[in-house]
Amino acid sequence: MTDAHTARTIVGIIGNVISFGLFCSPIPTMIKIWKMKSVSEFKPDPYLATVLNCMMWSFYGLPFVHPDSLLVVTINGTGLFMELVYVTIFFIFATSAIRRLVIKTKSVKYMPFFLSLASFMNGVVWVIYACLKFDPYILIPNGLGSLSGLVQLILYATYYKTTNWNDEDGDKEKRFTNAEIQLDRA
Repeated sequence: MTDAHTARTIVGIIGNVISFGLFCSPIPTMIKIWKMKSVSEFKPDPYLATVLNCMMWSFYGLPFVHPDSLLVVTINGTGLFMELVYVTIFFIFATSAIRRLVIKTKSVKYMPFFLSLASFMNGVVWVIYACLKFDPYILIPNGLGSLSGLVQLILYATYYKTTNWNDEDGDKEKRFTNAEIQLDRA
């Protein structure tokens, strides 16, 4: 019979192998983009979302946040690197209009969520630390910071669907893309 630490390590290694397979899954798409020298109809959303996911999990696995999480840090650090390579390839072969659109809409879309979540997580960690030490100088401001982060997350979730993410630049880009396709066929 194995002890809990050994079982946790074995399951963690299996999870890392599966996660590595997941991080490798965009390789055929990136090869296709590289060969075509164009992003065509591919969207950057999954790669940007995975970058965000790996950043948060890497932060979570750091020793000062969650001790004994070496497997979490290694696979998510590897995934972060791979996804940043994918995003770089995407940006190299995207038109400047698509790049501007992605930077404008995706940074607006993902960054507030990431920043408020990171702020919230940081506040929670310090509140827990302050509760263990019962240090009111840390407990009060970080408790308020955690509460503020939670309010931001709730507001983001509440108003996300009401935001109009389609703008005129995106519509112009679609018209230009269709025109290019029609010219190529002629």
